[in-house]
Amino acid sequence: MWKRLKGGAALAALLLAACATTTAPPAARLGLKLAPAALGASLSVQQHLRVERNGRSDELDVALEVEPAHLELVGLALGQRVLSLSYDGQELTSWRHALLPAQVKAEDVLEDMQLTLWPVDAVRAALPAGWQVEEQGLRRTLSLNGEAVMVIHYSGTPRWSGKLVLENLRYNYRLTIESEMQ
Repeated sequence: MWKRLKGGAALAALLLAACATTTAPPAARLGLKLAPAALGASLSVQQHLRVERNGRSDELDVALEVEPAHLELVGLALGQRVLSLSYDGQELTSWRHALLPAQVKAEDVLEDMQLTLWPVDAVRAALPAGWQVEEQGLRRTLSLNGEAVMVIHYSGTPRWSGKLVLENLRYNYRLTIESEMQ
């Protein structure tokens, strides 16, 4: 059992660490914390995440529920819970498996989720100086001082249905999210 749990936590660490770095350049994280109500909808989805980086591919399953007053996320690797977070628009609480590295932060998971799923106007209104977000059709681009940092391709609308591919140009990884409505 411990070996299986350890393997699940290690897998999740690799997945989530792909979005984080200990040598992040200045202003690498936005500090974005949009209220759940800013999504403009309630949703309950199961997602399968695949991160590709340096020729390696890792996977994680996520259950996400968003209501106007709160959101809940649970991450599973090999059937074991390795991360959970709850956010009500004011307070973010989280739990993570002890084997996840310290640089895996709930704030970063929340921020990436909001950058991909929340309406572009809500994201734009919350961005700090120097950051821009543009959306054309099924493509969203996040830029810092005119330089593209992240490009997101959606398979359809709403943004949380179907397949979403996030290309992080700064940290050189691809995150593919396949969602299934509950």
